[in-house]
Amino acid sequence: MRRTLASLAAALSLSGCLLGPNYSRQPVDTPATYRFATAEAADTANTEWWKQFQDPVLDELISTALANNKDVKIAAARVDQFLGQFVTTRSALFPQISAGATAARQRASVAGPQPLAGFGPIYNDFQASVSAAWELDLFGRNRRLTEAARANLLSSEEGRRATILSLVASVASAYLNLRSFDKQLEIAKATTQSRAESVHVFTLRFEGGEVSQMELAQSQSEYEASLATIPQLETQIAQQEDALSVLLGANPGPIVRGRTLGELSTPVVPAGLPSDLLERRPDLLQAEQDLVAANALIGAARALYFPQISLTGLFGTASGQFSSLFTGPSRVWSFAGQITQPIFTAGNISGQVQSAQAQQQAALLTYQKSIQVAFQEVDDALIASQKLHEQLEVQGRQVVALSTYSRLARARYEGGYTSYIEVLDAERSLFNAQLSQTQTQAAALVSFVTLYKVMGGGWVVAADKMTTQQQSATPTPSDVSAKPGQPASQTVQ
Repeated sequence: MRRTLASLAAALSLSGCLLGPNYSRQPVDTPATYRFATAEAADTANTEWWKQFQDPVLDELISTALANNKDVKIAAARVDQFLGQFVTTRSALFPQISAGATAARQRASVAGPQPLAGFGPIYNDFQASVSAAWELDLFGRNRRLTEAARANLLSSEEGRRATILSLVASVASAYLNLRSFDKQLEIAKATTQSRAESVHVFTLRFEGGEVSQMELAQSQSEYEASLATIPQLETQIAQQEDALSVLLGANPGPIVRGRTLGELSTPVVPAGLPSDLLERRPDLLQAEQDLVAANALIGAARALYFPQISLTGLFGTASGQFSSLFTGPSRVWSFAGQITQPIFTAGNISGQVQSAQAQQQAALLTYQKSIQVAFQEVDDALIASQKLHEQLEVQGRQVVALSTYSRLARARYEGGYTSYIEVLDAERSLFNAQLSQTQTQAAALVSFVTLYKVMGGGWVVAADKMTTQQQSATPTPSDVSAKPGQPASQTVQ
């Protein structure tokens, strides 16, 4: 009879109604294509795109960052935290069984108001028992809480993947900017050296009465101007090295260099439809899991309106003599059921329901906004990649033209056909154009990094495998996608 009742209680718990809305992905208004189509390019978004730069030093830096970066380790620890919370929350779906044993020796008062009759004042008490407690989840409160906990776990996993995505892009961008500063410093030093030689020549000419003091001062001014850019660039290089060192999980310090900025290969532009974006970006998947969790909490809050039914039981033995503890006369047992029905809560439950519904609406709007922002970021990255490439081509032609202008201006000055001001103007324009070209070259390469970042892609999986946080013995979020008593309707479609 007891076994039949237990089976019936289990069936009721698992087949009870499930309050609250089941999650289903909302339709999203997505653009049919990006403003700048890239269908002619091969889809390489699932590869380790940073290797397209063909710089082994960059590859090694990214590997080091994935293994040692503190943000990645913090994100992995948060996954473990939410995994523990999920297991704890899910445990409420099953009976809680515990065992206990006590042994005591006591002395009672013989002068008290109720002295022991027929017994000595000193006696022993031995007990051994097994107890069980189970809350019947007839209205799905614990199942909804478990559903929310699982979604929070999956959200934390996607957050960890988003951290990996951001880290790889940050390391690559920082390295490219570092190489840009190196190139600018090289240009500044070469220009300064050239101008120092001009100052020396003009000093000799001034002493010989061939040039005026104004021309000497003009030459010295341009020399000091280019010289002043050197400490600025050296400061930027040191700061960039320090920032990159922290990304690598190390103390600030120098960074090893690989290929120069001009020697780096240009990655291809990945092709992909906007619909693919929903399946690639970890931040969008994280926002969706946050929505799933908020959606499940509505049902958990509504279930508080209904009775809570719990069963408890105890079976054990109790005896004053240890030798008779496990004999038939020492046996004790108890079974009990409890029903708790809220009658008046002064708005406590309705307030929780309202709060859960508002949280779900906020999560839904956040998810929809995240999708819109994702499309904006991809479109912006495509535009930047294309326009920076066009700008770089124009600046390349400008540098060539200014080099010719500078050479001819100096020849005209040496021939006495023009003043030195024309030479200074040509050299100043060439110097600024060379620095701008280097900056644009780095920005164009960084735009490819940004594009791969905002597109997401399967490369995150490859980067994930390079971290040191993968532990095969620890359950992963994918292992908890179909637990007993969970609705299948929440599965991402």
